[in-house]
Amino acid sequence: MIDTLLLAEATLAHITASFNALSGILLVAAVIAIKNKHEKLHRNLMFAAFGMSAAFLFTYLLRYYLEGNKGFPEEYGNVMYFYYTLLISHILLAMSVPVLAIISIFHGLKDNRDAHRKIVKLAFPIWLYVSVTGIMVYFMLYWIYIPIPEGA
Repeated sequence: MIDTLLLAEATLAHITASFNALSGILLVAAVIAIKNKHEKLHRNLMFAAFGMSAAFLFTYLLRYYLEGNKGFPEEYGNVMYFYYTLLISHILLAMSVPVLAIISIFHGLKDNRDAHRKIVKLAFPIWLYVSVTGIMVYFMLYWIYIPIPEGA
């Protein structure tokens, strides 16, 4: 039973990271679409990116509920300082993404192009930074800096 629960928690981390990565990819694709004057494709890609971000948030909160906070392994010394600096910047900026995204979507749907462009100049780099740093945090925790078992 405990092994099954641990497997579910690890699987949720991978699913959460996948939603985050997909959100970032869709975000970049949406920017490419609008630069090529494909407004309908841009809108659909942005809705998909927003949906992936919502799915990310849901699975992240579920994983946090099941697993709690996963700390960085202390045995990796000074790397821990880089990790927590990255994590703090990621978390602080991530809190703004839903608000900025909703405001951007609102102005885009209302065809308030000037207001939409103005907010997107702030929202896009923040959202992309949050997606990229989220993937970096995931790889650092689950693939690169794995806790070293005692006696190993």
